[in-house]
Amino acid sequence: MNIQLLNQVVLLAIPIFLILMLGEFIYGLLIKKNTYRLNDTISSLSQGLLSQAILMCLIFFQIGAYELVYQYIGFTSFGLFWEAWYGWICAFLVYDFLDYWLHRLSHQSALLWGSHVIHHQSQLFNFSTALRQESFFPIIACIFFAVMALVGIPPYEFVLVGFIVLIYQFWIHTEHIGKLGWIDSFFSTPSNHRVHHSINHEYIDKNFGAVLIIWDRIFGTYQKEEGKCIYGTQTPLNSWNPIWALSSIFAGLYTKICKSSGPVNIFSILLKSPAWDPEAKKEVHLPNIKPSHEVYNPPLSGYQKYAALGIFSLTVMFSINFYIDGNRFNYPEKILDVTIICIGLYYVGYFMESKK
Repeated sequence: MNIQLLNQVVLLAIPIFLILMLGEFIYGLLIKKNTYRLNDTISSLSQGLLSQAILMCLIFFQIGAYELVYQYIGFTSFGLFWEAWYGWICAFLVYDFLDYWLHRLSHQSALLWGSHVIHHQSQLFNFSTALRQESFFPIIACIFFAVMALVGIPPYEFVLVGFIVLIYQFWIHTEHIGKLGWIDSFFSTPSNHRVHHSINHEYIDKNFGAVLIIWDRIFGTYQKEEGKCIYGTQTPLNSWNPIWALSSIFAGLYTKICKSSGPVNIFSILLKSPAWDPEAKKEVHLPNIKPSHEVYNPPLSGYQKYAALGIFSLTVMFSINFYIDGNRFNYPEKILDVTIICIGLYYVGYFMESKK
């Protein structure tokens, strides 16, 4: 399976995701526990559109770098092992293990957090949150998953296993599925993943597992869901601007670096915890979040709703056309299309925030 075919599979999965989101929304209304809001859902879907658009420009990091490592320095003589049924199981375990550590470090390193934070900025938790994907993930991930190329796992197998792990994580983003007994002990489930997305003091930096939760149990990052979850980030974004959502953490890092001097301080700012204070030389944590934590929800007039929905719909249609035909474009054309998508999504956010 080449990367172009995989992109087509992703496009085919989009209607299924939308149907499941609609089903979750209707179910929430029926039981009087609606977990959706128009502005938040559009914001999450906007980040999903943007991540896929940027991904069209990062094909080298998505699979090209892997293929180079596999072809020139990978132990390709192990091919028969990896292509057997037990080899597929081993490849999945290797991928899930590496994904655990990538995910964990993405919370513990400010530079990696700057890319990953997108996925956590929503203050709601539903299927649309699952589509709120990181735009620059392939650049970082290709370094971690190069291990799989080194041990001779074929590129097509790496892509398929990664796709399965990614799709699995969609269903665990919901508040409507409770605890699942023994399944919660071995797998990442909605209960386990609600903890991961929570900013309650006892839940922060817990449950990093993608499919298997056993890695968290082995390495001491497991936390059982025991109380009401408060979602989002400790410093709320409080904006529907997709560009600011992508760049806010990096802007903060830049400000810190400008106030610091010396390579040691600069590397500490980038590589240590997002809570690291270069002046205090320690982590400075925010106060515990209380259940009354205010959710960002500026009121929308009818004009704002129609304007935001209209521009968003046009941007979605343009984006889908780009996903289908983008592989035939050269890089300047791809960058131009990504820029148009960014402008469209920026104005969607603008109309959802504007007080005029």
